[in-house]
Amino acid sequence: MRKDFGPKTYVYPMPVFIIASYDENGVPDAMNAAWGCIGDDDRLFTCLSPEHKTVKNILKRKAYTVSMATIAQEVPCDYVGIVSANDVPDKFERSGFHAIKSDKVDAPLIKELPMAMECELISYDEKTCAMFGKIVNVCADESVLTDGKIDPAKLKPITYDPVNHKYYALGEIVGNAFSDGKKLR
Repeated sequence: MRKDFGPKTYVYPMPVFIIASYDENGVPDAMNAAWGCIGDDDRLFTCLSPEHKTVKNILKRKAYTVSMATIAQEVPCDYVGIVSANDVPDKFERSGFHAIKSDKVDAPLIKELPMAMECELISYDEKTCAMFGKIVNVCADESVLTDGKIDPAKLKPITYDPVNHKYYALGEIVGNAFSDGKKLR
C-alpha cells in the first residue's frame, strides 16, 4: 500500500549546489541551493528566490559558479545556506571558504570545493524563480580525478534529503549505465 503526500519536492538524490558570485564591489558570496539539475548539454537549471544576495549579484554580473558540496565541507556548505549575505555581508569569509577568480566567467571558484561548473546567465524569471545558465566549463581539482576523469569516490559529494532535512553521502556502485539493461534485450 502506498501513502500519498501530495505535491512535494521529494526527489532523490537531490544535489547540493553551492552557487558563488561576486557583488558590485568584487566581494565573493555563496549560497546553498538544492533545487537544480542539468537542463540540456550545456544548460543548468536552478530555482532561486530573487531576494537572495547571490541572485542579485548574478543578475548584475551575468555569471556564477556552481560547486558540488562535499562531505569534507558539509558544515560551511550548510552555513552559506542558512545565513544571508543581505544580513551578514562577510558570510563567505566567515564560512572559511577562499575565492579563486575564474578565468572563464566573472565569478569566484571556491578553493575548498574541488568541482565546479562555470556558468553564464541565460535567463531568470523572478515569478517562477527559474534560472538558466550556460555551462561554459566544468573544472575539477586533480585530487578528485582517476585516469583523468572526475571520480565520485574521491569527490565525495553530498545530497540533500528534502523529507528529513539531512545530508547524505553518495553510496556504492550498483551497476553500469548504458550497459546492464542490455541483458533484457
